[in-house]
Amino acid sequence: MAGNEPEKADKPAKADRTAQNPRHDQSVSSRLRSLGWDPLDEDTRKYRSRARAALRFVLQRGLFRGLVRANVTQTVTTARRVKAVRGPFVLVANHTSHLDAPMLAEGLPWAQARYLSTGVAADYFFHVWYKRLFVRLLFNAYPIDRDGSRKNSGFSRRLLRSGVPILVFPEGGRQKTGTMGEFKPGAAALASSVGVPIIPAALVGGYEAMPKGRSWPKPGRPPVGVVFGDPMMARDGESVVDYMERVRAAVVDLYDTNYEQILGPRTGPREEQ
Repeated sequence: MAGNEPEKADKPAKADRTAQNPRHDQSVSSRLRSLGWDPLDEDTRKYRSRARAALRFVLQRGLFRGLVRANVTQTVTTARRVKAVRGPFVLVANHTSHLDAPMLAEGLPWAQARYLSTGVAADYFFHVWYKRLFVRLLFNAYPIDRDGSRKNSGFSRRLLRSGVPILVFPEGGRQKTGTMGEFKPGAAALASSVGVPIIPAALVGGYEAMPKGRSWPKPGRPPVGVVFGDPMMARDGESVVDYMERVRAAVVDLYDTNYEQILGPRTGPREEQ
């Protein structure tokens, strides 16, 4: 968008000011915001469409929120600093059920969620027009290759550099037993290389409400919570593996800290996450 494209002559000066300000690395806003996002092109422009965002607001915050809350008892907790994030970021969460993406999208404050984009399987959602339309309208979705073709390789990075935040489930798939898996380091590598923050989030109760194999939540409006934690930035000299481990530890802490408030006292020994 024209308002987000800096003049070429300003870039070096802004970059110098950024490098000279050690507190800038602690900012919860993307360094891209000060340096300027990449110009939108034919492929990325739709992901920052104001018209599509307005329609998504109606679908997510109206129709879909009503559907979710008619079937589960939802709670949302958001750390104060999340609302201070400006520009693109990577939202990282554990993956418990099919409820996760819609609950994260409609639970995140709208200022941050407005252009949030979710990667979905290209072979399942993008090869049939009505599936493609559904996920694009509801989740601002972009295709991820699962067939090794690499046709859409690098698109997550292009979106971030164009000012579009993305949602990533670093476990690589839904949990099969309700225990959090290891986090693949791709999200940390992406956020670190582009210079955007990670917002950690925990889904609590999603597996209990709608475990893998179910196409609808269990009856009785089971409790499900979404907890958004403080934004995180990569530290100087930190490897992407260590950064991802730190993000995972934050997600585990959000899960453990909010578990009893959302689901009640544990009935058995705590599983090691």
